[in-house]
Amino acid sequence: MLAALACGGCALTVDLSYYWQSARGHLELMRLARPVDALIAAPDTDPVLRQRLERAREIRRFAAESLGLPDNGSYTRYAGLGRPHVVWNVFAAPELSLTLKTWCFPVAGCVAYRGYFSQGAAEALAADLRAQGWETQVAGVPAYSTLGWFDDPLLDTFVSLPETELARLIFHELAHQVVYLSGDSSFNESFATAVEEVGLERWLAHRGDAALRDRHRQADRRRRDFLALLRDTRQRLEAAYAAPGDDAQRRRDKAAIFEAMRADYQTLRASWGGFTGYDRWFAQPLGNAHLAAVATYTALVPGFRRLLEEQGGDLPRFYEAVRELSRKSPAERSRVLGNG
Repeated sequence: MLAALACGGCALTVDLSYYWQSARGHLELMRLARPVDALIAAPDTDPVLRQRLERAREIRRFAAESLGLPDNGSYTRYAGLGRPHVVWNVFAAPELSLTLKTWCFPVAGCVAYRGYFSQGAAEALAADLRAQGWETQVAGVPAYSTLGWFDDPLLDTFVSLPETELARLIFHELAHQVVYLSGDSSFNESFATAVEEVGLERWLAHRGDAALRDRHRQADRRRRDFLALLRDTRQRLEAAYAAPGDDAQRRRDKAAIFEAMRADYQTLRASWGGFTGYDRWFAQPLGNAHLAAVATYTALVPGFRRLLEEQGGDLPRFYEAVRELSRKSPAERSRVLGNG
């Protein structure tokens, strides 16, 4: 039951089938997990996996020793699931709004997604929501946090990621164990994203690998360009949805804005020398849920980065400042962090 409460959203009314799939999925993951140190030492461990586990162990140690992230059993075990994602999250938004639907439950409060260990179950919920008039996105995710209730393991869904992305993910998920504000997904995810960004910058400095830093700079520039495009699109959509007029006009404006976003992406893509890494995202039938989901993870990051600067870059002081901020009212949090 604790796994169910930690892993994903559900109604406060008892939803036994949802609790069951959450508990069963998480317990199976824990059953498969094996100690990383033992796997590295075992002579029959695949050499490629051994190398990846060694790198993950270095990143995990750095997270505790240099970033002040929890020094516990998380990411000291490994589980091979044999599938591309550990869970699939469902996001939903109205046709003419960027406000995500939320699901509420006792431990994590209200969150802006609902997670499933089965892609089929996630797709079924999305189909039901679409029938009710919601726009939806089903997003496969490589990892999730149990907020410190359990020792989260390394998984084959992410241990093979490029080094920088592996570091990002571990720092992000551990950050959720430092501060978690029940009922505010944007606060939680933006805080963790800010920690992952700072952590990666410090990891790259620690590694001292010039080629790795150069690759990261190029990837980070593209990522920032992508996020800026989505931010500008959200702002245009918000203005269109709030403008005088009827829904028919709002729908026409919405269609034109999404078309312009796709055209602007082609311009960006050309400026990147033809890099195609975001093509798959733009190939989807995009809607409000896709843009709002990205904003949940990024909108408040600049505010958290400012707060870190005010603490002189000292991460433990920053964590304490964020804990203090989490106890403030939503209006005060918005004043300090901005509204994205």
